[in-house]
Amino acid sequence: MTLSFFSRAPRVAVVRLHGAIMASASPLGGTALNLASLAPVLARAFSLKRASAVCLIINSPGGSPVQSSLIAQRIRALAAEKRLPVLAFVEDAAASGGYWLACAADEIFVDPTSIVGSIGVIAQGFGLDGAMARLGVARRLRTAGTEKSFWDPFAPERPADVARLDALLAEMHAEFRAWVLERRGDRLRTPDEEAFTGRFWAGRRAVELGLADGLGELRGEMRRRFGEKVKLVPFGGRRRGLLSRLLPGLSAEALLAAAAERALWGRLGL
Repeated sequence: MTLSFFSRAPRVAVVRLHGAIMASASPLGGTALNLASLAPVLARAFSLKRASAVCLIINSPGGSPVQSSLIAQRIRALAAEKRLPVLAFVEDAAASGGYWLACAADEIFVDPTSIVGSIGVIAQGFGLDGAMARLGVARRLRTAGTEKSFWDPFAPERPADVARLDALLAEMHAEFRAWVLERRGDRLRTPDEEAFTGRFWAGRRAVELGLADGLGELRGEMRRRFGEKVKLVPFGGRRRGLLSRLLPGLSAEALLAAAAERALWGRLGL
């Protein structure tokens, strides 16, 4: 009898990237994607002995462009160092920063109903100056630096602030666009004026447009490539239960952050 410990069956490392992409921990104890939390997970996954590939299971509405870029860069650096192919499998969504992560893979597979794309950058806030005026509240603010109070939600929006913000968003969008073009290259079959508008598509259409390479799911595709005996080795922590997610932080800050995360999913209709 052959012990499984000595099995020579192909092995594939599997990393689940689930949740919004945020620099800090997810509100209410949920999951969040950032380089600090993922770096050790990715290092272990790419160091799996006798690995044939590393697979990313992606389910993210996006979030921080900085963290998206840092995570994607780390994945590519490890792939080059270990000389391993990387494949991404999209579940509900790889949108915005989630698609940025998907493009770190050499191939992208989706479900026909996955949401894919949203290659754009967004900034959002509130204008509370009218409400303050109705309440009779006067804000007292002093700054050293003429642009320190940029895009102040308690003051009327200034054209100079809008122009500055638009320029900043355009720079970030250009970085996103360049990354997608670098990773997808000639596989894209959609004109720029459509691909980079922030629009997203269902999985089957995303394949037709070249945003993804095919329809498929992890187990089936790995068995097709490496045989029925392929072993999938998961890396990463377990998701926390509902109670443990709700108890840690019912602060106003946590609730606002939770609303922001919920909004990321909500704009995709999820």
